[in-house]
Amino acid sequence: MQPYRNRDYAHHLLERLQQEATRPVSVMEVCGTHTVAIARSGLRELLPKNIRLISGPGCPVCVTDDLDLDLVIALAKEPEITMATFGDMMRVPGTGSSLLEAKSLGADVKVVYSPTDAVALAVANPDRQVVFLAVGFETTIPTVAVAVEQAVQQGLRNFSIFSLHKLVPPVMEALLTDPEVRLDAFINPGHVCTILGTEPFRFIPEQYGKPCVVTGFEAVDIMEALLMILQQYNQGRPSVEIQYKRAVRPEGNAVARGYIDKYFTPVTACWRGIGEVPGSGLALREEFAHLDAQRRFPITVTPGKRLKNCSCGQVLKGLKLPYECALFGKACTPMKPVGPCMVSTEGSCAAYYRYGAQRVGGAV
Repeated sequence: MQPYRNRDYAHHLLERLQQEATRPVSVMEVCGTHTVAIARSGLRELLPKNIRLISGPGCPVCVTDDLDLDLVIALAKEPEITMATFGDMMRVPGTGSSLLEAKSLGADVKVVYSPTDAVALAVANPDRQVVFLAVGFETTIPTVAVAVEQAVQQGLRNFSIFSLHKLVPPVMEALLTDPEVRLDAFINPGHVCTILGTEPFRFIPEQYGKPCVVTGFEAVDIMEALLMILQQYNQGRPSVEIQYKRAVRPEGNAVARGYIDKYFTPVTACWRGIGEVPGSGLALREEFAHLDAQRRFPITVTPGKRLKNCSCGQVLKGLKLPYECALFGKACTPMKPVGPCMVSTEGSCAAYYRYGAQRVGGAV
């Protein structure tokens, strides 16, 4: 049996954590898959009370700004446009509507399973302008770059992307400099680090003195990472360590990063609940501007009113627990979501709702 599936080893790790957790420590996971794994395994209920787990902005669906979505929805309503999107973006609300609602009113919105499916859609429909809604972190950005390459090679004139990509290291720094946010350490996203490696995260221990550990997605992975974090914390030696060695190398994936750098350039992006973060988004480079939907189809909208009672923004910054939102489990459920944190299967609110995460001492 693999160590990360071994019950006896898990009990041993819990004992070690109890020994090391001699003072309070707040640890944020910045990956939605970690949030789900923690909730599904009941890990919060098992950990020592001194270990406080906080869910951060780890879901690309959840952090997509509602005003950006207003632009996407308005573009989808244009008669010559076919909007191609991943299914989990269909129900994410803007300030007044969603892509699903726009589709129900006649907009041509199609669900695809990969960016290259959107390229194939453009090839099959030469009389339509196919726009792919490009949402995701560093893990999925290389696949969009491959789709852009295919469109360039095929000389497609009816394909473009609407880039709402987000980059993880800049938003981690934004959290560290936010006076409202109180963090002692990070559980680093395993998927993102398979692409980036550890170098882009060295600023966390070197400039801010915070431990961080790249972590896998089993409960035992997370417990091992927490033990490594506590040892760094207690010994005063903050660093970037890799627990998820079966998938992540310090140098990351140079080929995937090469694709990102070839087609995209960093820009300021707006994160739902966090605001503008310099260098945290991606736009197509100038030589590929003809594939940039925001340049090809400039569109403006009158912003609607943001929901006052939805606490998604505070949840994404770790300032509130999902069940501290007045709408949680009442007006807002996975079947009828009000905010994006309840829409995505990797959203904090959806994870808490699905797995019944409860209040346990001082833990989050």
